Amino acid sequence: MAEHPETIVVLDFGSQYNQLIARRVREAHVYCELIPWDAPAERVLALEPAGFILSGGPASVYAPGAPTLPAYVLASGKPVLGICYGMQALTHALGGRVAPAAAREYGHAELYIDAPDSPLFAGISSPTRVWMSHGDRIERPPAGFRVLAHTANAPIAAMGDDERRLYGLQFHPEVHHTAEGKAIFHNFLFRICGLHGLWRPENFIAESIAQIRQRVGQERAICAVSGGVDSTVAATLVSRAIGDQLTCIFVDHGLHRQGEVEENMEAFRRHIQAPTILVDARERFLRALAGVTDPEEKRRVIGREFIRVFEEEARKLGRVRYLVQGTIYPDVIESSGAGSGATARIKSHHNVGALPSDMDFELIEPLRMLFKDEVRQVGEALGLPASLVHRQPCPGPALAVRIIGEVTEEKLAILRAADAIVTSEIEAANLGPDKPWQYFAVLTSVRSVGVMGDGRTYQYLVAVRAVSSVDGMTADWSRLPYDLLARISSRIVNEVPGVNRVVYDISSKPPATIEWE
Repeated sequence: MAEHPETIVVLDFGSQYNQLIARRVREAHVYCELIPWDAPAERVLALEPAGFILSGGPASVYAPGAPTLPAYVLASGKPVLGICYGMQALTHALGGRVAPAAAREYGHAELYIDAPDSPLFAGISSPTRVWMSHGDRIERPPAGFRVLAHTANAPIAAMGDDERRLYGLQFHPEVHHTAEGKAIFHNFLFRICGLHGLWRPENFIAESIAQIRQRVGQERAICAVSGGVDSTVAATLVSRAIGDQLTCIFVDHGLHRQGEVEENMEAFRRHIQAPTILVDARERFLRALAGVTDPEEKRRVIGREFIRVFEEEARKLGRVRYLVQGTIYPDVIESSGAGSGATARIKSHHNVGALPSDMDFELIEPLRMLFKDEVRQVGEALGLPASLVHRQPCPGPALAVRIIGEVTEEKLAILRAADAIVTSEIEAANLGPDKPWQYFAVLTSVRSVGVMGDGRTYQYLVAVRAVSSVDGMTADWSRLPYDLLARISSRIVNEVPGVNRVVYDISSKPPATIEWE
């Protein structure tokens, strides 16, 4: 039986935009999961999907080993929307013809609707601006399909079989460059699939509490809390479900930002009903990180040490079966990739790809299928204060992944001081709606020559990072005012020993990530 009464399955064929497809569906209050195209049919059909969306991808349908459309998709009789490669895979499976385009088409295009009566294009302007990114195109649609729209370079930019509810788009409706992309998704979900938009924070909370109670029974659980919104919401949710069977553990690993330990413990006391234990593990983590410079190894070390601390603390409490974590969907996607070989692993998150295989606990991750903004919505529905729900994100490994190279006490002291200046200046600037989603300092491994007073210096370079984002899957660098950047730079160089140069990171995600490591 499916957990959610309305579920859309997005099959991942390797597109760089596939997470955005999931976002657009969730924004319409419809639950969806992003699943590898070659996942077992049993796994997919167990979700009882109301429809399928086929993502784009970099391959050609004629390339050796190219992803193919699973047989269960068409056999299900459910509506299908193929996007770019997904449209080509649908065409290929149904006997149409896919061929290389005369030239790869990338960028804006004007879409002209040829079938305004199609439910997929109800209420859509003609022409309307769309975003193209493809090398192959449809030369002949499958039997039963009609051409729904065209562009100057794509005679079949959209096709559909209204009777079987099968549709294909050569362009990408999920990206913001497609002007009416959300409306096209809305048409597919509600006009074609007949859904009602039942995916709401309140429904999620009720479902999660019931599932957690059923799973945990009379067993005990501990929850790893960091002070971030993810772990705080997870702790609150599980606390509502099992009450005093839960104990929260906050590990002071010595890698936190300035004043963060004290602030977090006060927040836990005020807002989380379960008791919270503070564990001083600063020396332990620094010893484990000594000599470690590779970012993936840092994450593995930190993930391992977290689990060992939790195991030791759990033994003091008696028999503890479950460990609760604030893992969210972007962590899962970046750590393991959504598809088998289709979507690449970006980095291991300490709570996903870096956990030791021999740990004593079974995991409970109630937020595992949520994006960051959805976690915030759940936090608000749980009644958590805005100061917690909208706190800027910070990775679990904290400053360890904002120090390039080995982590030492000296570097931590430098970075804490620099980061505190960045935070205080941006928060004092009262930027309103232009305030960045996340902002911090990075201590690089670069040293450069400088002049202070009458003497030569050879000191560290600090990078300042500030980005705007909704869910962390994509991000753009924030256009901070020049005078604000000047104050930040001046204060860091003058107030933080060991730093003589400051730069501002103007990279977006992608191609960069938000964190440097």
